[in-house]
Amino acid sequence: MESNESKELKLEEAFEKLEETVQALEQEDISLEESFQLYKSGMELLKQCNQSIDMVEKKVLVLNENGETDEF
Repeated sequence: MESNESKELKLEEAFEKLEETVQALEQEDISLEESFQLYKSGMELLKQCNQSIDMVEKKVLVLNENGETDEF
C-alpha cells in the first residue's frame, strides 16, 4: 500500500507534466476530445501545484527586525 506522499507528485514533476500537457495541446493533429482530456488533467495538475505552493508558503518563516522568526 502506497502512502499519500508517494502518490502525490513533487512540484517539479508536476511542472514537467504540465509542460508536456501544453506541448501536447499545441499539436495540430489533436482531436477535440483529446484536447479536452488534456486540458482537464492539466487543470488538475495546476490545482495540485497551487496547493503545494500554498503549503510551502505557510511553512516559510520570515525574520523580523528583532531577529526573531515569524510564520509567513
